[in-house]
Amino acid sequence: MTPVPTLPLPSPRPDAAPAEPGLLSLVGRTPLARIHTPLPHPHPGFWAKLEGLGAGGMKASAAVSMLTGARRRGELRPGAPVVESTSGTLGLGLAFAGQALGHPVVLVGDTELEPSMRRLLRSHGARLELVDRPAPRGGWQAARLVRLREVLARTEDAYWPDQYNNPDNPAGYRSMAAELVDRLDHLDVLVCSVGTGGHSAGLAGALRRRWPRLRVVGVDSVGSALFGQPARPRLMRGLGSSIRPRNVRPELFDEVHWVGPAEATDACRRLARGSFVSGGWSTGAVALVAAWAARTEPGAVVATVFPDGPHRYLGTVYDDEFCAAHGLTGATPAARPLEIAHPGAAEAVGWTRCRTPRTRPAAGGAA
Repeated sequence: MTPVPTLPLPSPRPDAAPAEPGLLSLVGRTPLARIHTPLPHPHPGFWAKLEGLGAGGMKASAAVSMLTGARRRGELRPGAPVVESTSGTLGLGLAFAGQALGHPVVLVGDTELEPSMRRLLRSHGARLELVDRPAPRGGWQAARLVRLREVLARTEDAYWPDQYNNPDNPAGYRSMAAELVDRLDHLDVLVCSVGTGGHSAGLAGALRRRWPRLRVVGVDSVGSALFGQPARPRLMRGLGSSIRPRNVRPELFDEVHWVGPAEATDACRRLARGSFVSGGWSTGAVALVAAWAARTEPGAVVATVFPDGPHRYLGTVYDDEFCAAHGLTGATPAARPLEIAHPGAAEAVGWTRCRTPRTRPAAGGAA
């Protein structure tokens, strides 16, 4: 297993918070659970890495990797502030990494960020800057990027990790890949949610070196532009993107699925009732696709990553009134996805599969 690096803190800024490097030992080593709950259809089971049970969530690995990499290169001075845009999950990882390494963290979010997540991030010492309206082009991500640049301009020594384009983001998941290799004798199919592109790129490369014939299935959100679909307003947070980041590498994927919020919600709730283990939008989306892969490929070993737990989503995915108001209840997901020949053939409005992901898109900015 690749150890998480620790670095000394020479000559910190006078206003720097004390580092707690011992926290780094808490990253990783999350459980690997066997999931058999019908979602909604019976399947033979798949493996799920439960990142919601790790300190700082799944993206703590990426956050630590990005900050330690910047410190090695001299881009992040000891005790200097870290400024990043986030829809929530990476923000939690950065709050963790900031405490461990002694850096104040400023997070640029938006007013769609759940009140519970705002309170959680602030309780961990992060300062929030919230934008209150999406940009006409690029939505909330573009609006956050504008505010982020304003914060960087007025914050001395600030460092921007640029999660969507930073190669240290996928590098942070090599230890997770090593854990999967340690736990599994074989792996045929890896199902990955796709947002920043970090964990899919980090896992796919490392695991294919161990299992060259591994099939990698990407799971995106309807309304996301990552694989060439038109960008639309999205209810789901943390899955998909309105921009096209460099860390998302379509050539790594053998196929891509777009999943809608009602389908992801249904899977989350079934997991909670049937396995006790569940999470948010990304967890529901990958669980739906992993169960389908296990059902349609008898004998295949299928694994996925549940990026977080359910707590952030008690006011959305697990709230009956929210779900009713957004049309997320009452329909049972289909047994299989619709299929399109290529990402531009039709717009996905529900669970849709494409076996020819588009070649690498043009690089976009960070958000």
